[in-house]
Amino acid sequence: CGLGVCGCCGALRPRYKRLVDNIFPDDPEDSLVKANMEKLIFYALSAPEKLDRIGAYLSERLCRDVVRHRYGYVCIAMEALDQLLMACHCQSINLFVESFLTMVRQLLESDKPNLQILGTNSFVKFANIEEDTPSYHRSYDLFVSRFSEMCHSSYEDPDTRTRIRMAGIRGLQGVVRKTVKDELQANIWDPQHMDKIVPSLLFNLQQDEITERSPSPHTEKDKESPVELTERCFRELLGRAAYGNIKNAVKPVLMHLDNHSLWEGKSFAVQCFKIIMYSIQSQHSHLVIQLLLGHLDANSKNSATVREGIVEVISEAAAIEASGSIGPTVLEVFNILLRQLQLSVDYELTGTYEPYPNAGNKLIKGSEERQLQEAVIKTIGLFANTLPTYQRSEVMLFIMGKFPVPEMDPALGSANTGFVGSRMIQIMLLKSLLQVTAGFQTTNMLTALPSSFLDPLLSFTLMEDVKIRLLVLNVLISLIDRHDNKHKFSSLRVITDVLTLKLKMNKCSRQDNLFMKKHSQRLYRHIFLASKEKTSGQGHFQSLYTLFGLICVELANEEVVVDLIRLALALQNLALSEEILPVYNRCAIHALSAAYLNLISQLTTVPTFCQHVHEVIEARRKELPFMLPDDVFMETPKLPEKMVNVEGEVLFSQTKIAEMLGGSGYSSERLATFYIPELTDEDRLSKRKSIGDTISLQLEMDSRHSPEKEQKTPAEQITFETLKQAIVDDVILEEQERERRRQVIERFQTAPFEEIVAHCGARAALLQSKLNQIFEITIRPPPTPSGSVGNGKNCSVPVYEMKFPDLCVY
Repeated sequence: CGLGVCGCCGALRPRYKRLVDNIFPDDPEDSLVKANMEKLIFYALSAPEKLDRIGAYLSERLCRDVVRHRYGYVCIAMEALDQLLMACHCQSINLFVESFLTMVRQLLESDKPNLQILGTNSFVKFANIEEDTPSYHRSYDLFVSRFSEMCHSSYEDPDTRTRIRMAGIRGLQGVVRKTVKDELQANIWDPQHMDKIVPSLLFNLQQDEITERSPSPHTEKDKESPVELTERCFRELLGRAAYGNIKNAVKPVLMHLDNHSLWEGKSFAVQCFKIIMYSIQSQHSHLVIQLLLGHLDANSKNSATVREGIVEVISEAAAIEASGSIGPTVLEVFNILLRQLQLSVDYELTGTYEPYPNAGNKLIKGSEERQLQEAVIKTIGLFANTLPTYQRSEVMLFIMGKFPVPEMDPALGSANTGFVGSRMIQIMLLKSLLQVTAGFQTTNMLTALPSSFLDPLLSFTLMEDVKIRLLVLNVLISLIDRHDNKHKFSSLRVITDVLTLKLKMNKCSRQDNLFMKKHSQRLYRHIFLASKEKTSGQGHFQSLYTLFGLICVELANEEVVVDLIRLALALQNLALSEEILPVYNRCAIHALSAAYLNLISQLTTVPTFCQHVHEVIEARRKELPFMLPDDVFMETPKLPEKMVNVEGEVLFSQTKIAEMLGGSGYSSERLATFYIPELTDEDRLSKRKSIGDTISLQLEMDSRHSPEKEQKTPAEQITFETLKQAIVDDVILEEQERERRRQVIERFQTAPFEEIVAHCGARAALLQSKLNQIFEITIRPPPTPSGSVGNGKNCSVPVYEMKFPDLCVY
């Protein structure tokens, strides 16, 4: 009777339960009963309102089987769920999905790796299904947390650990795919999710990179390695990031690299950001650069190796970045990099990250700071290469505005580093400027290189520091070289045939002519003064020769050629007359002048000029070889102990050259005029004592070559003491003027407002009284013919009523 009752109750069970029970075989090792599964799917499609009940019942059975450790039936239940999900895309699937997610959650929370992997695989299949109706209440927070935890699995067995981690990666990939498509889902880009997802991927990317080096066979059926899967998932995540989500996706990367000290190794950090830059949309790449620069600023007081690692990543990112996509704040990018350069110089010189040293400071290594400085300079050049010409000109002007000039304004530069720090910063900024000008090409140099840039740049050729002068010359070379000709003048020598250089020459444009008309004399003057420096070495003379050659090739017209020849002859006279120069410098100047005149003679192709230059060079080879580059510019120069009086055939004759070129259409009158550089106020920029030497040089050259001035010189009695006193007086006046200006500025900055008003009012009253005196003198009664001034009663007498003496009337 009892059996009959049970049988009756079984027959009265709902149909969906009977269909679900029928898909399970008697033996759990057997697979799903396919015929009964097809009946269940048909029933679900015919009665979609029953889907939620089917899902709930399957979930009940699965939970019971998990508790009873009947894992065969668990696998069958999950297979049935997967098939139902794939087949049923109806409006009632949302309730079924809730039951499905409950079962997946149950498996993920199990301590059995196989069940975790089973649940993950089912979730990944579900993530690839596009639902017809949106879900308003579904949450994936637990799945993000659980999959992230699986990505960090520390299971003992290496193969099982790898499988769990890969399952976690695929699970995160599924969560991203499921949520980014549906705007009604929870925002996966929120920091609470990204702070779990991104570090989990980076952890596996790093760990897999380490484990891949050891040959361990994969137990997975597929051939995809963990590092490939992680990278693919990471790329997919970044590729789906919109403009507003880039920050939330990149910030966890920065924090992960910070927390695990991965900046110092460089390789992994560079790998991460290469993936980022290649994966995100190209128009968003400037956001990544800005985040990196901000992170560099935030780590300003970190160790030099960390900052160098960040700069290296920025450099790689800038190289990948599309041209011109740095963003709207171009100058801010360079401002941050230049600020880091100055901070590094301060750290190197002071040895501390704080204004005042204390016990808690880290030890600073000068070598590491110098490596950082080189990395920053390299990065500045890479950024500049992505900019168009007009923006690069703005950057050059911006860098020039950052130069500290302690002699002009002592407040510039660091208070702790002083003059040495300012010099170092000047060198670093010039190196940065050299990187920016590399490859600089413009058709209109007049607008690309305004006076506001060239004037301060040329002024640095007068500085005492040898490195600064050499860097300025190299910057000028980079600016003028627009056809990559500078490498063809890499060796200072007497060229036998200029055709072997294969120079790229174009006709000088109208813009170039205007540029030279405006700036040429200033450029010649600084070349002349740079050649006169006692501390100049082979590198300086080599750069001067290259600069000479590039001006000939890039910017030369007939007038420029004439001026360059005059300048070369003036250098020869300088080497002859300037006895205080060392022997090496005098020989080097002679060699420079000979090498350049040999070059320009072949470029002008005037036979007589070429012959004269050739004869002088051959005469020097026989009699005075130390006046040619071959004997001077070598490791051990062959120099005489004392420079003897040189004259005759070993010197270039300005008179002969003027006659020879005058016959070919060049201005012989201008060629016959000696070149004399004019002094300007910019000489005072560096407060050089050699300014007096330059004055004496000009007077000496004037007296040597001008007959009229030879007669005036003895009458003026200009002696060394007179010049010395004039220089001293000039310096004293300059110091007094600077002190007066400082006091005025200080008064207006610190004095009370009422005092300033009273001071200005007093000056105004004084001015008015002076004007009244002037008016009284100028506006007065006209004089009478006798010469007496009229009194107040007769303040105006008509001219026709005046009586003039007979001698004044005609």
